[in-house]
Amino acid sequence: MKKIAILAVILCAAFFVVKGYFAEKPVMIIGMECDYAPNNWEETRPSSSNLPLMNKEGFYAEGYDLQIAKLIAQDLGMELKVKKIEWNDLLIALNKGEIDAVFSGMLDTDDRKKLASFSDPYEVKKTEYTVIVNKATKYVNAKKLEELYGAKMLGQKGTRLDSAIDQIPGVHHLPPVDTVREMLDKLVGGEIDAIVINVDTGQSYERTYNNLKLLRFPEGDGFIFDFSGICAAVRRQDKDLLAKINKALDGISIMDRKRVMDKTISRVWENL
Repeated sequence: MKKIAILAVILCAAFFVVKGYFAEKPVMIIGMECDYAPNNWEETRPSSSNLPLMNKEGFYAEGYDLQIAKLIAQDLGMELKVKKIEWNDLLIALNKGEIDAVFSGMLDTDDRKKLASFSDPYEVKKTEYTVIVNKATKYVNAKKLEELYGAKMLGQKGTRLDSAIDQIPGVHHLPPVDTVREMLDKLVGGEIDAIVINVDTGQSYERTYNNLKLLRFPEGDGFIFDFSGICAAVRRQDKDLLAKINKALDGISIMDRKRVMDKTISRVWENL
């Protein structure tokens, strides 16, 4: 009888061990624009590095933001899932509870801090903005913002890519568009003279398009901004999640971040 009782205890213990082993991980759903390479974009085929989009069947999220989020989810023992969300709806979706965090090349500006809490920056180096111009324009050798006087420029709605234009005196600030892709298409096509862009992203565009040039402004002659860098956003009440994300980020060294970015940029070139 004792042997039967012991066997029953062993089987019961084994059942709970197996059950625990196969138990589903907690899920973290992130929102991403999927239209701002190398930070984030979408693909049509699965790979060892991308993830399927929950709300867009047959498409996959890829980019530096995704790879950092994957490292964080792994550290937290969570399964990562991704939703593609229009840029201006990301923080709305976050506060509605449709997603748990935003990983989408988002800067922690003063205005956004009123709507969400932001992690420590996770970029490779401090985010800088400059101007990229069409080489056919007279602004191709501009060394100061003032030398862009008269240029036709537009940005993306609800971003510093648009509001930063107001720091340039005398430009024709056209109505903003919905995506960076639209900005880029109009610039490459010669419909506008210049756009404001993140330096790292602009360098990728300059290498890709022969008719574009990234301007380099000496210190003091460029833009002034109110942000720390590219960060993850969570709901203001989710202090525990924010603390866990920051702790995980502390474990990702600058060298590791650079390796992630280098691999990501290689993926960008593969998809051109």
